[in-house]
Amino acid sequence: MESEIIGLIGLLVVMGLLLLRVPIAVALICVSFVGISLILGTKQAWGILSVIPYNFAAKWTLSSIPMFLLMGFMAHHGGLTKGLFAAARLWLSRLPGGLAVAAVLGCSGFAAVSGSSVACAAAMGRIAVPQMIKYNYAPTLATGAVAAGGTLGALIPPSILLILFGIFTETSINLLFIGSIGVGVFSAAAYVLMIVVRAWLNPELAPPVDDNPSWGERISILTEVWPVIVLFAVVLGGMFSGLFTATEAGAVGAFMTIVISFIKKTLTFTALKATLVETLTTTASLFFIAIGASLFIRFLTFAGTDDLIADIILQLGTDRLLLILGLIGVYIIMGMFIDPLGTMLLTIPLVMPVLDKLDIPLVWFGVFLVKMLEIGMITPPIGLNVFVLKTVVERDITLGIIFKGVMWFIAVDIVVVLLMIFFPQLVLYLPSIAN
Repeated sequence: MESEIIGLIGLLVVMGLLLLRVPIAVALICVSFVGISLILGTKQAWGILSVIPYNFAAKWTLSSIPMFLLMGFMAHHGGLTKGLFAAARLWLSRLPGGLAVAAVLGCSGFAAVSGSSVACAAAMGRIAVPQMIKYNYAPTLATGAVAAGGTLGALIPPSILLILFGIFTETSINLLFIGSIGVGVFSAAAYVLMIVVRAWLNPELAPPVDDNPSWGERISILTEVWPVIVLFAVVLGGMFSGLFTATEAGAVGAFMTIVISFIKKTLTFTALKATLVETLTTTASLFFIAIGASLFIRFLTFAGTDDLIADIILQLGTDRLLLILGLIGVYIIMGMFIDPLGTMLLTIPLVMPVLDKLDIPLVWFGVFLVKMLEIGMITPPIGLNVFVLKTVVERDITLGIIFKGVMWFIAVDIVVVLLMIFFPQLVLYLPSIAN
């Protein structure tokens, strides 16, 4: 059997296993091992399996992942993000749809110190959704704002997905972070504009809030959010100014989060234990998946499948716009059934040769890819953020209600993606200055 055919069969088998909900790492490692055995022999497959985990885990840049995870979990369990929604509510509640706007901006602030969409949706869902329901907001708007706002955790630095993309494609993580800031802020602003316009046209969707907080209350609540502002300024400011690298920024952020939690007297044994356990388990899970992806990329390379698919794509045409529009369709469909990390790791080895031949900037594509993965997190039937949010909201709020609520935000996301395509400087302008 031709090696290219073995690679194609392996790719289809992996996708089938993922659709059957087999763990990503297990599917990637098992299929890769069998495929390499068929191409090179079992002895060589065992040799490769023994070498790749070490070679991958030994990469220095990977140390930023547990550090950023530690920063995010410590900020959450240490209560540093607790006042984000409260502060946004006091300042923005008078706007049409002000509580939903506060939820989106609260999610943006949480994303700036966590890098996790799931954690963002879960944490803000517990706080913001009950408040909006209390003020008679439509459940679709309340849950849609939190589920979609939570996806900003995948885009606003520090983003774990962007770190992994940078490692696998050997792209500067600093430049990826800088490029994602403009799109992240633009996405949040687009969500806010959509909410305000809808609430202004249909006040029943988000009835005006009777609260009239004083300026003293508004100023006072800012004391609850200073840790997030300080962390965001120091970590990203240090990275972008060249004071330290993205890898070092994770360690600086984790250290500062622990120090601030100690100052605020929220660094309890329970919080520290929960932080360490979640950091270790999440890091182990991500590394296991990434090692499987490294093995799968090596399998496709041995099989020549990546070059074969690239040649097929290029024979269909070399128009960049058609390629990107086609990838939008692919990522939306894959996002319906496969989790974001699996989608990214499956497609990177297949699209990289095409990107190289068409001279598409990897910084732009990395941000575009994560934006598409962000959309997949709320796309039915398997939107990860939607299911996470369902576990923390009231029982009478069904999955159907949440999915209906996120449709408006998906429409906004599609507009943002189209703007990224037709105006690539939305991503590339800031990196061009920093570079």
